[in-house]
Amino acid sequence: MSERIYRDPVHNIIRLRTDTREGRLMVALVDAPEFQRLRRIKQLGLALFTYQGAEHSRFTHSLGVLHLITRVLDKLSETYQIGEEDRAAARAAALLHDIGHGSFSHVFEHVLGFHHEAWTVRAVLDESTEINQVLRDYSPRMPRRVAEVIEGTFKPSFLGQLVSSQLDCDRMDYLLRDSLMTGAKYGIFDLEWIINALAVDESEDRIYVAARGLYAVEEYLQARYYMFRQVYFHRTLRSAEVVLRAVLRRALELVAAGERVWCAPGTAFEKVLNRVPLTLADHLEMDDSDVLFHLKQWQRDGDPTLRDLARRFVGRRLFKAIDLDMPSEERADFLRAARGAVVRAGFDADYYFIEDQAGDVPYYNYYTASGSDAKAHIYVEDGYARPRVREISEVSEAVRGLRQGYELHRVCFPPEVKSEIYTLYHGAPHPPTVAAKIGE
Repeated sequence: MSERIYRDPVHNIIRLRTDTREGRLMVALVDAPEFQRLRRIKQLGLALFTYQGAEHSRFTHSLGVLHLITRVLDKLSETYQIGEEDRAAARAAALLHDIGHGSFSHVFEHVLGFHHEAWTVRAVLDESTEINQVLRDYSPRMPRRVAEVIEGTFKPSFLGQLVSSQLDCDRMDYLLRDSLMTGAKYGIFDLEWIINALAVDESEDRIYVAARGLYAVEEYLQARYYMFRQVYFHRTLRSAEVVLRAVLRRALELVAAGERVWCAPGTAFEKVLNRVPLTLADHLEMDDSDVLFHLKQWQRDGDPTLRDLARRFVGRRLFKAIDLDMPSEERADFLRAARGAVVRAGFDADYYFIEDQAGDVPYYNYYTASGSDAKAHIYVEDGYARPRVREISEVSEAVRGLRQGYELHRVCFPPEVKSEIYTLYHGAPHPPTVAAKIGE
């Protein structure tokens, strides 16, 4: 069989067939420059500041998602009829779902106020892109169908749920991949058994899990919960994001005030600094290297705040962080006093005293079963003798416990004021037993 092979740290061997029309479509999409760009965007953004092995890219993750949806579709096709073009659209969407990501994954989204899925859809539909041309060569309506999968409007809906839902191939790949590459073992779950247990509820047009797979899905949701707590919400990772956002905000505000900030002329990054709306080509021009290159130059900038923040980021001299584990009525007084300590030390509190809350991370979420959309729920088969399909929290006590979630509310500040703020936080120099709550 003619094929292209990728060696993968999670799935071992990923095969793309080149002797079928659908297989050639996938290979051509992988080779398109819009997809190759994902090699230059870190999957976990700034997690490498905490977990030195977390160097993996959106490219490797996206190949993994394609591999998983291919396996799932092969399994489901044994029982259900899936049209050839429907299958190709679902696989293409799984492969391309992240091509709209900005630099350092979600950090740029937060600063510039965009969502990567909107750029992904534009890249799929815009006839100037190579991926659009490749999709049109397969079928004139394929770009629109792939966009519908990504937007969540594709029919049949169960195929779209394999790309984006609470139990999708995207989440299943990134949990296993992020766990492996960070060295944190919390993201491991029984992938094989979940794939084995997936089924289609044809009357409701939705994916569900057969009764035998209930415990594997519970394990999957617990893996997500602990990856939140230990990796995605890690203090050092979040502190690095806080510093990077502060650098970018300072540069944008200086330019808006008419100050000169160095940037490579004629580039998309220059447009970003001048708040000129980006074209699709501009957006796809930028990756992690553009941001890092400019931060390295800003280490010599004439503005003391921009220069200092850039040096802190490049040299990994990050802010400290404290979880506000105190009664809510005490937080305002502490925050006021801590902010005052930062100002007295000579820092601009707008850039050096940052509250960090879970609401800033919309792209990672616990399972809450909120909303009426089927893709917001996980459905499982309840019982064997007279089974019925139900939302998983109606069946699983373990999942009901996870729905309580986790409140992230921290404050980040320069290490130069650590002692004073720790004293304010604890009322006295912090004892060793409390040190574990404080991000070092």
